[in-house]
Amino acid sequence: MSYDRYQAICNPLHYTTVIDQMFCIKAIVLCWWVIFAMELMVVLTMGHLDFCGPNIIDHFFCDLEPLLELSCSDTFIIKMETLFLVIVLAICPLTVIIVSYVYIIITVLKIPSVTGRQKTFSTCSAHLTVVSLYYGSLITIYVFPRQQNANTFLSLFYTVVTPLLNPMIYSLSNRDIKQALKKLFKNILHSLRF
Repeated sequence: MSYDRYQAICNPLHYTTVIDQMFCIKAIVLCWWVIFAMELMVVLTMGHLDFCGPNIIDHFFCDLEPLLELSCSDTFIIKMETLFLVIVLAICPLTVIIVSYVYIIITVLKIPSVTGRQKTFSTCSAHLTVVSLYYGSLITIYVFPRQQNANTFLSLFYTVVTPLLNPMIYSLSNRDIKQALKKLFKNILHSLRF
């Protein structure tokens, strides 16, 4: 999405030639293929672990780190795989997002009118909010492991809070939805007065 915004803001005349249907199909297939290959690697490695003792996961869902704590085998290899996967699946896309937004900010600051800058920044603010919540919690959990309670709390952000807030954040950047909400609140206030 940041690459899409980058093309729309920094190269608006080339947007339709770069972001066409074939590009979108290739991007989707590539993402699905990479994630399938990476997850297959983790599943195959996990298949070689031995699990003994209590089969109770101290977490609210079956996440990798609490599952590894149940293993009585050496988990060093899978932890190194996980670190590699975090770099490939989280740090690399985050780097692309950051670079895209640096170019977007440079381009937006060149816009002479204040309203033009505000409008352009407002279209990007929703995506930046969601990206910050998602990647911030994800990288904190997998790159800087800490206590179980902190990881459980942080994992709520990338599993529950971000998907829950995502439609609301993007909807609030839509002018029609803002007007509908204002009208709804006016009707509610009007009905409370009588």
